[in-house]
Amino acid sequence: MCGIVGYVGPRVATPLLVEGLKRLEYRGYDSAGVAIMNGAGVETVKEAGKISRLEAMLAANPVHGTTGIAHTRWATHGPPNQVNAHPHVSDDGTIAVVHNGIIENATVLKKMLEGRGYTFRSDTDTEVLAHLIEECFDGNLEDAVIEALRQVEGTYGIAVVSSVDAHKIVAARKGSPLLVGLGDDEYFVASDVSAILAHTRKVVYLDDGEMAVVDRNGYRIVDLNAMEVQKKVSRIDWDLGQIERGGFAHFMLKEIFEQPQTLENTMRGRLLDDDGTAKLGGLNLTDDELLAFDNIVITACGTSWHSALIGEHMIEELTRVPVEVEYASEFRYRNPIVNERTLCIVISQSGETADTLAAMREAKRRGARTLGIVNVVGSTIAREADGGIYIHAGPEIGVASTKAFTSQVIALLLFTLKLGRLRDLSILTGREIIEAMHRLPGQIQQILDRSAEIEALAEEFKRASNFLYLGRGYNFPVALEGALKLKEISYIHAEGYPAAEMKHGPIALIDEMMPVVFIAPHDSVFDKLASNIQEVKARKGRVIAITSRDEEALAGKVDYEFRIPETIDLLMPVLASVPLQLLAYYIAVKRGSNVDQPRNLAKSVTVE
Repeated sequence: MCGIVGYVGPRVATPLLVEGLKRLEYRGYDSAGVAIMNGAGVETVKEAGKISRLEAMLAANPVHGTTGIAHTRWATHGPPNQVNAHPHVSDDGTIAVVHNGIIENATVLKKMLEGRGYTFRSDTDTEVLAHLIEECFDGNLEDAVIEALRQVEGTYGIAVVSSVDAHKIVAARKGSPLLVGLGDDEYFVASDVSAILAHTRKVVYLDDGEMAVVDRNGYRIVDLNAMEVQKKVSRIDWDLGQIERGGFAHFMLKEIFEQPQTLENTMRGRLLDDDGTAKLGGLNLTDDELLAFDNIVITACGTSWHSALIGEHMIEELTRVPVEVEYASEFRYRNPIVNERTLCIVISQSGETADTLAAMREAKRRGARTLGIVNVVGSTIAREADGGIYIHAGPEIGVASTKAFTSQVIALLLFTLKLGRLRDLSILTGREIIEAMHRLPGQIQQILDRSAEIEALAEEFKRASNFLYLGRGYNFPVALEGALKLKEISYIHAEGYPAAEMKHGPIALIDEMMPVVFIAPHDSVFDKLASNIQEVKARKGRVIAITSRDEEALAGKVDYEFRIPETIDLLMPVLASVPLQLLAYYIAVKRGSNVDQPRNLAKSVTVE
């Protein structure tokens, strides 16, 4: 959610920090601010609204210094205004703090600090940290931060500066991502590598319970007992061009059009055509261990949960292993049946989703083996899972996930192929699936080449107040995903249902004003879906059909039709999702929505 950037080095810090904040805009925020060591003390400038407003304030009243921290806030405690914006400053003005996460015992700490004479000016939980660190400070900033954090319950990624212990940043992590960037005689702190990629590709990721002490001479990583920790330096393998729009109007559109390439990247080097199987070196499981699991649990949130539902269909059909899909946000709050004979697959684009990470840790605590399907190399889930599959989709900046979703589905199919061939899946069926997978990128390109047809459809429906999305089998999760995309970025109310469930309630909504999107390719349940279309048409609903061939059963019953190429049932969800992504995008644009940064949403949900 929120974003953190820090800088220590020979250069003027303010423009570097503002540049970093701009790289983090995609994460979602409602205010921004900087704190700079100006030679006389800590000078803080912050403002509600977009970073451009902060920029204007800094242009009018420049702040000079070579050490500083900056933040973009997404409101949790208190409304989005200037007072609640970060950084927050201690009572004596010597310490500034930026913070991602939630301090769960903030009320207790605040009462204690008020009793000791501290004055609180904001509604935030973060201000507690600033005063608490001041209370613990005796001249050494890292010691004060350690002592303060021992009293804190909750989650945090923090960066702290002090004018008394100057030219130093102390950063600590528990449950909220944080890294140190290593430049040439300069150092960075950030919550996301995109903030600093223009200046370095070398980073050190902090784990929970670790703290970085960064100054002009270098960096140290210690635990909260002040014991030094040896950490690996990671190198980022994607470049700045991948987080630029590249001529597209929005990141979301760019990422939709990248899907032929991103799917190639997900499959590259992993398909064994002759053997009809997949090679997945990162699972860290022997074939015998894979065969020993009694059941599989897949846990995820949002779009990733929809890919998990498709994975459930795939795995159960091709491997005959029981699969249960769980919302990660609910998983650890009940008593799930998970043990050492359970394989738990967790799916997260960022690899930092708080609920999914917590679900994975709970599964591990109960003895399950865990596999992560993530996009971000070096993310927390990637580091903590027993094994996993990187989807290699490249950075996804648009808040509404598109290319990560389709790559997640392919990653799940790769896993299914691997497990299926170890069990009862025939080599011929495996080869047929792989042949269809090879055709997939070209088929998606065919859909993208006809995006103007979807744009015209969006013009027709841009003023709709409600949408219904219906699908069956593999395409029911596509209906859920299509509805989610529309509501996320256009703010139109939309619902996805299994088509057969329509008559168990939603049919009451259908009239001549209701657009109903049917995902109706020619698959094993097409005939049943055709009957559902007739039911909607009989009630004057406006039918939009995503189909794959000329079907007599649909003659006269469809108002708008978009054809996708034919493929096997397993891969229909990937093809069918692309026109729905485009439909949501074009409707949102025509309604004037902020497509890449929809209201109230954040790209990476790192708080519960």
